[in-house]
Amino acid sequence: MAFVFRRAAATNFRRYSTAAPSGAPAASSKTGLYIGVTSVLGLAAAYYYMQDAPAPAAPKVPLTSALDKDNFVDLKLKKIEPYNHNTAKFTFELPPNTASLLPVASCVVIKTAPAKEDPEHPPLLDAKGKPFVRPYTPISPSDHPEEITFLIKKYETGKVTPYLHALKPGQTIGIKGPFPKTPYKENEYEHIGMIAGGSGLTPMYQVIQHALSLPNDKTKITFIYSNVSEADILMRETLDAWAQKHSDRLKVVYALDKGDDKWAGPTGFVTKDVIQKYLPAPAEKVQILVCGPPGQVKS
Repeated sequence: MAFVFRRAAATNFRRYSTAAPSGAPAASSKTGLYIGVTSVLGLAAAYYYMQDAPAPAAPKVPLTSALDKDNFVDLKLKKIEPYNHNTAKFTFELPPNTASLLPVASCVVIKTAPAKEDPEHPPLLDAKGKPFVRPYTPISPSDHPEEITFLIKKYETGKVTPYLHALKPGQTIGIKGPFPKTPYKENEYEHIGMIAGGSGLTPMYQVIQHALSLPNDKTKITFIYSNVSEADILMRETLDAWAQKHSDRLKVVYALDKGDDKWAGPTGFVTKDVIQKYLPAPAEKVQILVCGPPGQVKS
C-alpha cells in the first residue's frame, strides 16, 4: 500500500511540474507546484499515519479456573512479600490464561506436601504419616489472571504456618478448591455486619473487595476488626483506602486487646456493647458474618 501511494505521488508531481500537453490551456507553474506539494504532503501524512497506527489488539482469551475442587493442584511459589513482624503475602503462579475464579465467598485448602519430592522442602506429616490440610482464603481478586495471593500469619506454636513460611520461591505446594461458603449476592441485604480477629480478616476482605467492585451494589458493610496491637492490623492501608473511597458503603472499626494512651477505638473483648454500638440491629435485610479464633466465634 505504501509503495502505491509513493508512486502515485511521484506521477502527479511530474505531471503538474512539466508543460501542459499541446492544445490544453497553459497552467501557472506556481499552481502546479502548490498542487503537487499538497498532494505529496497529504499522501506522506497518510503513509506515516499507517506506519504509526497501532496494530489491532489481539482478542482476549477467556480465563479458565486453574483449580480443581476434587484434586490437589501443585502451584509454584512466585514470591513472598513480608507484611509485618509475623505475616507475609504468598503469591503462587497459575498457568497462562487462567485465574482462581473462586466464587465469593469461598476458600481453598493447602496441603503440606508437594506432589514431587524435594530434598530441600520435605513434606510435613502428622502422626499418621499424612500431610496436614488447612483452609485459606486468597486476598487476590477471583479474576486476577495467572496469580493467586494469600496473606498468611505465622504462629510460632503452630505446625502448618511455620512450614509455609519456610517456603522459597520456586518450590510448590498442593492446593485444592474452591469450597464455597455463604454466596454473596449484590443487594440481597441492605447492611452486612462483620466481626473478625487477626488472620480471620481474609474471608471478610474477600467479600468486601468483591462487593465494592460491583457498580450497582448498594449494600452497606460495617466491619469490626480486632487485633492484639496496632502492629498486628492486617491490610489496614487497603481497608482505610476503601472506606475513604466508599464512605457511603463501608465503615471499619478497629479494636485492640490493649491500646496505648493515643488509641481511641474499642479495647478488650468485642463485647455485646461494642457490637450493639457499631453493627446493625437484627433485621430481615441484615446479615452478620463472624470469623476469628474459636473463643471469639463462640462468644
